Amino acid sequence: MQVPSCTLYQYMIDNMPEPQIEAIHYYGNGISWETIFEQAEVCAKALRALGFGEGSQIPVFLRSVPEFIYLLLAAEKIGASLLCRDNTIRENVDAVVKAQATTIIAHDFLSMEEKNAYVNAGVEHIVLLSPFNSCERENMPDYIQSSLASNYNHTPAKGREIMSWQEFLEEGKGFEGKVEAETNIDRPLYRCYTSGSTGPSKQVIHTAHSLIGVLAQMNFYGGETNHRPTWMVTVLPPALVAVVVSMMLLPLVSRKLLILNPWVDVYDIDLELIRYKPNNWPMIPMFIEILMNSKRIPADYDMSHLLAAGAGAEACNNTQLKRVQKFLESHNCKVPFTTGYGSSEAGSNITFHISDVPAGNGNVGCPMPLTTVAIFKPGTFQELDYGQDGEICVHGPGVMYGYDNEEATAKALIRHPDGKVWLHMGDMGHIDEDGHIYTVGRGTNKRYGGGFLDVLPMENMLADANIPGIEDQFFVNIPDQEHRGYQEPYLYVVLKDGYTIKDIEAQVKATLEPHMVPTHIIQLKKRPFWHFKTNRIGLTNEVLAARAVKGKEKKQQDRPIKKPFSRLQKQ
Repeated sequence: MQVPSCTLYQYMIDNMPEPQIEAIHYYGNGISWETIFEQAEVCAKALRALGFGEGSQIPVFLRSVPEFIYLLLAAEKIGASLLCRDNTIRENVDAVVKAQATTIIAHDFLSMEEKNAYVNAGVEHIVLLSPFNSCERENMPDYIQSSLASNYNHTPAKGREIMSWQEFLEEGKGFEGKVEAETNIDRPLYRCYTSGSTGPSKQVIHTAHSLIGVLAQMNFYGGETNHRPTWMVTVLPPALVAVVVSMMLLPLVSRKLLILNPWVDVYDIDLELIRYKPNNWPMIPMFIEILMNSKRIPADYDMSHLLAAGAGAEACNNTQLKRVQKFLESHNCKVPFTTGYGSSEAGSNITFHISDVPAGNGNVGCPMPLTTVAIFKPGTFQELDYGQDGEICVHGPGVMYGYDNEEATAKALIRHPDGKVWLHMGDMGHIDEDGHIYTVGRGTNKRYGGGFLDVLPMENMLADANIPGIEDQFFVNIPDQEHRGYQEPYLYVVLKDGYTIKDIEAQVKATLEPHMVPTHIIQLKKRPFWHFKTNRIGLTNEVLAARAVKGKEKKQQDRPIKKPFSRLQKQ
């Protein structure tokens, strides 16, 4: 296996079946391979007409619509890069300012308030794309139309800065200057931001070479010999590396039919599963939770249409895996539910799950064929032996170009004495003698008095204890208020009806090692999500905010009561 040294544009041409074959299905509309390349050419000219060229950063705030693919190929053609972000308007504006961009591309439900924020930051042109540009509204089910309509519940952006997508394309048709830049597969092509769920959000930069580096190792995934498999993408935006690489580009270059379904409400994905019956559907823990809680999936619904079932985005503990596997088996799903491992910095996937090795206990599979994974003692170049926990580091063709910050890049991409540049993940884990990687948590979380608070093993200890009453559980490590640099474990639980924390507390403490015993056990109605991951950062902020309020109240209580001065004392 080798990674081709070519552009993404050429790689897609080399892997397409026939130009007239449908490549993308978008709400009743079939988009051929021929159309993809034709639209990419027109977009490239239009981008040039608006002043973009070699080295430009093109801010794109779109959902997973066909036009995103056109723009990505067009950006490569002119030597530019797409800049994607899906955060607050303030963060999005900051990214545009940093890129020194005067033109952005967004959907036509951009509000007047958002438009003014961009214009005040120096944006001169805003290209607005309708979600119906590549489909007809009537081909969408009512519940999707309703979900889409909810984006328009404010004053729409207007003004001289606004340009429609059609006007944008017309600019391209009339452009007669130079379009194609000199080929360079190692220049920035795709920029996005990490979710910020495990720390400050950072801009990750990938090239055509690194994107293809992942695709070339994955393009057999989810395949079938007897028919052309379908591949559905729901809700998740292209501001995430995994969405662009493993969910949109991968099915295209592996000749599957890509079904783009960005406008369904996340709580209606059960209906889309039933409607499309996809062979492949990239899931995350939040999606599978919604399916398991759905009242609309018939008890006898057959899920054997799935050729692969697994979840990315974050680790699943043994409790989650047991519940999901039981659910899939009850619906005749023929494949095991698995978990993989990857990151934005690694271009998406790092591992594949080996089907005959059960998921669980942090097992995320083996490295992809051209990817090397090693475990190093944190802060050193010392490689650890089998079974020893340390920092997971990666060397391979999918590793990022870098961050947009040199200092941050230097901390993540480090040249080792072996001459290779290794990506330091910041995640902790180990490798067994068969090459399976086991993750244990993020960073070295130490508890005052001794011991490490490795979240996943702690959760799995409780999962394997089968404590009556616990439906779901997870840990959040909170900074220790009394001892700087240390953490305290908070346990969050979802309990079955009729159970309270008092019913489980003693067995929780008896199951865990002394240093793992939670400082607090907090009951939730359901697992909270943010950016499609368990909202650990939100729960951490809640605890820290409560501490701040409590500390302020204590200061007021401890303040000595001063008696009023008499007139004589004042004199």
